[in-house]
Amino acid sequence: FLISLKLENKTKGKLQKQICQVVLDHFEKQYATELGDAWTSVRDVLTYPLCWQYAVLLNKFSQSAELENTLHVKGYRPAFQGPLPYLPASLKCYIRRTPGRFPAQKHQAGKLKEYYLLNAASLLPVLALEAKDGEDVLDLCAAPGGKSVAILQCAYPGQFHCNEYDDLRSRWLKQTIESFIPDPLINLIMVSKLDGRQIGDLKPELYDKVLVDAPCSNDRSWLFSSDIQQATLRLIQRKELSSLQFQLLR
Repeated sequence: FLISLKLENKTKGKLQKQICQVVLDHFEKQYATELGDAWTSVRDVLTYPLCWQYAVLLNKFSQSAELENTLHVKGYRPAFQGPLPYLPASLKCYIRRTPGRFPAQKHQAGKLKEYYLLNAASLLPVLALEAKDGEDVLDLCAAPGGKSVAILQCAYPGQFHCNEYDDLRSRWLKQTIESFIPDPLINLIMVSKLDGRQIGDLKPELYDKVLVDAPCSNDRSWLFSSDIQQATLRLIQRKELSSLQFQLLR
């Protein structure tokens, strides 16, 4: 126990030292005004990475009763419980109240992963989408792929188009799909690197449902940036994001 505690404290200290003060100072000014009293609790979450990713989304294509038992033993419980307007029985996601991360699984060619780690809030747009079997679905800004995987836990689309404009993130998206989706379903998925603002003109009225997880400020990552100049530039660029988000939605 003492060794575990020392390692945890060491990890906390290491992570705390990595905070980029320029970014934190910027957030203090912006969010203290925007969020008021709530900023204190939000700040605690932003500066404590161990509690960021606490949800475990099970992969129905690689089911494991042993995994569910392990989650129960470790204090995990279903993230969403009825009655909800849309909650397919095949969508299984677990969370626990105490901070900590479930161990990640490495990508192995030809072998499906049993679960995907994410923040449970990321599944709320998927639930709002209410995807149904046979519908044609577009995930417009799909990388790294968590929401695409979640949609496929809910339904079997007629056509499923995953798009990611950024080259590096697009490769990440492809790897995620390969890690979670089996044949022949994976053959029905189209992955593209189009500018999301052009897809509406290229494929007008083609899709029944479109999920737009638009590029965001990614505050958590930049708060721990080791490059002060790059982080400062990012703070300037993030002001333009609302315009890009609007264009993607339109």
